[in-house]
Amino acid sequence: MTGPGSVYGQALYDLAAEENLTAPILEQMRALADSFRAEPDFIRLLSSPTLSKEERCGILDDSFRGHIHIYLLNFLKLLTERGYMRAFNECFRTFTENYYADNNMLEVTAVTAVPLTEKQRLALTDKLTAITGKTILLQSRVDPACLGGMRLDYDGQRLDDTVSHRLDSIRDLLKNTVL
Repeated sequence: MTGPGSVYGQALYDLAAEENLTAPILEQMRALADSFRAEPDFIRLLSSPTLSKEERCGILDDSFRGHIHIYLLNFLKLLTERGYMRAFNECFRTFTENYYADNNMLEVTAVTAVPLTEKQRLALTDKLTAITGKTILLQSRVDPACLGGMRLDYDGQRLDDTVSHRLDSIRDLLKNTVL
C-alpha cells in the first residue's frame, strides 16, 4: 500500500531509525493511537476546515509539547497541515511493521474457544520462536465459535486448526461427494 499514511509512516520511521529513536517513538505512537481511538473527536477537530492550520497546530502544541518527542509532535503537525491526520493509524501500522522487521519480531494472534493458561501461552510462544526464529509478540483472543483447537493469525497468514474449521472442511467434502 502506498497511501499517504504508509509514505509518511515510512518517512517518520526512517528519521527515527537514523536517530536511534525507534523504540521510544513507537511507544509514544502506540499511546497516541490508543488515545485517538478513545477520543475520535480529537482527530475530527484536527481535520476540521473551520479551524486554521495555525489553530490546529496550536492545539497539538498545547496537548503534547513536552509529553512526546519533538519529532513526533512535528510529524503530527505535518499530518494536520497536509490534511492527513485521519491517516495516523496507517502511519502507526507502517512504523510498527518496520520496527518489527528490523528487530526480528512477529506479532501473532492466537484465537481459542477458552482463554489460554499462562503455561500454554509460554509453550506456544516458545514453539513459535523455535519455528520462526523471531521474537513472538503473542496476543490471545477468545472466540467461543471455534468450539476447540486454535487459530493463529500472523503476517497476513492464518493457520486454522479449530474444531469449527475442521467441521466446515468435512461439510464441504461431503457436499462435493458424488454418490
